[in-house]
Formats: sequence, C-alpha cells, structure tokens
Amino acid sequence: MTSIRDIAKLAGASVATVSRVINHSGYVSAATRARVEQAIAALDFTPSANARRMRSGSSKMVGVVLPALDVPFFGILAHVVEQELFQRGLQALICCTDESAAQEARYISMLLAHKVDGVLAASVLEDSTQYQRLVDAGVPIVAIDRALPGLAAHSVTADHFTGGRMMAEHLLSLGHRRIAVIGAPSHSTPVQARVQGAVERLAEAGLSAQVVLGGAHDFDSCRSLAERILAQGTAEDRPTALIGTTDIAAIGAIHAAIGMELSVPDDISVIGFDDLPEARYVLPALTTVAQPLREIGVQAVAQLSALMAGELVEPAELPLRLMLRDTTAPPR
Repeated sequence: MTSIRDIAKLAGASVATVSRVINHSGYVSAATRARVEQAIAALDFTPSANARRMRSGSSKMVGVVLPALDVPFFGILAHVVEQELFQRGLQALICCTDESAAQEARYISMLLAHKVDGVLAASVLEDSTQYQRLVDAGVPIVAIDRALPGLAAHSVTADHFTGGRMMAEHLLSLGHRRIAVIGAPSHSTPVQARVQGAVERLAEAGLSAQVVLGGAHDFDSCRSLAERILAQGTAEDRPTALIGTTDIAAIGAIHAAIGMELSVPDDISVIGFDDLPEARYVLPALTTVAQPLREIGVQAVAQLSALMAGELVEPAELPLRLMLRDTTAPPR
C-alpha cells in the first residue's frame, strides 16, 4: 500500500510537508504543494480516514441529509453544499433519506459511526428524535430550508409563509378573484407554510381558495392535480389563476392548461415558488417567487463551519423576490 513516505520520496519533500498538504494544515509553498498533489495523484493515494481522525481528532467529514436528490431543488442544494465544503477541506457524505424515517435513522447511525464533524439537514419528517442523538454526541447541526421540530438547531431558511402571501398578492394585484392552489408534497412544512400564507392573504381580500395538495412531488403528479381543478365546472367557474407551491407544481399546471387548449396567461395565470433554472426554460417563462437557493447552501456551510470552530452564530432567514415573467396577466 502507498504510504506518505512514498509520496514524499516521489515529490522530493519531507514526510511532514506531505502530512500538511493531506491534512490542509500549516504553510506549504504553492510549488511544493503542487508537487505533492501530483505525487498523490500519480500513486493513487487515499489517506486513511480513521488514522487521520486519530491524529487530528477530526474526521474532516460532514453529513448532508436530504429527503431527495431527484427533485431539482435538493439536487442543486447538494451540489452547492458539496462544493462549499470541498473548498474548506471537508468531505460531504450525502445521505438521501427518500423521506423515510427508518432510512433517516440508519443514516444518522452511520454519521455517528463515522464521527462526522457536523451535519447539514433538510428533513421533511415531523419527528427530530434521531437528530437529538447527534446533539447528545456533540455534533453541530444546521437545518437547511426548514427547522428541525423540537430541536434547538441553527438554521438557514426562507420565510415560506411570506412567500405564499407574495404569490397571492401578485395575482390579486392583477385583478384575479378565482384563484386555486396546487402543490406537493402535502407533508412538507415549507409547502404547508406557503399554502397558509396564500390562503390567509386571499381571505383578507374576501376570497376563498380551492387547495389541492398531493403526496408525490413530481411533474406528472402535479400536472394531474391541475387537470383535476381545470376540468371542474364551466369556463365561468374555472379559476383564472393557479398558485403552484413549487416551480415543479407550476410547470405541471402550465402543461395541464396547454393540454386542455387553454392559453397561459390569457385564459389562466400561473405562478410558482423557488425560481429553479426550469422556471426560465419553460415556455412561457414562469413567474415565480425566488428564494436564494445557492445562497442558502453557501450560508449553511459557513454557519456550520463557524459552529465547528466553536464560534457563536445566529440563525439566518434570507429574503425572497418576485420574478415577473410571462405566465401571469390580468384576467379576461
């Protein structure tokens, strides 16, 4: 097996210098660092995580617990977080729970076994008992996008309730009075908060909204939800606007409307939430409430790094922005 002595010999450097490069500690000149890294690559060397942890007391690993990776929001978040951790000399252990409590518990056991230095978590579960095990072990946690219920964890989030109000307010300002809300997953706390915000703002205007939420957050399921609403009653009864609790829900609604030979936004307006890249790619381009997804990832890593260094940090709530595009207009 390749050792750091082999790397030192090939790079023409001391064993201590190679150790500093591997462990991202101490000063090493750029030229020497380049020679050592070339030697590491040439010898296909992988340092022993266990040995490094015993020497330094740090695993240099961070658990990233996400409910899904096939949902664009979490896929982008995982990419941003992984890159930010890498820049800080940390490795990301991506744990996709598939919204399963049992799977989440197994991953947390794995993270404890690996003695991770910290955890970033976007959990969709209502019970945070498993995360208490990490707290009890002294592992710092930062909740991303939503709080961990019953757990005094630090967090980087957006105000989803206000986001729901923003969606409703925009449609009201255009003159819409028949407005429905569709989306998924129904058990997601951010989705519930957006629905609550939208419904409350509509109630203040003397309006009631039809709300249809599904369990599966995918394009086909959301399109079916929209088709169900648009097929009800006559043209005079049909909503003139749909609020999608996510961009995926809104894009599904656009396809449902077009499939029923309705024009967007002439016959029906559609608004979403997130501002995923797909919001700009779809035709017509989607009006949406943007949350700063990449900034959420950047700040979450920065906050966790500060906690790992023993610093005090404050929870962060990042601002939302209305992105006006082509899917909303005054009703006919």
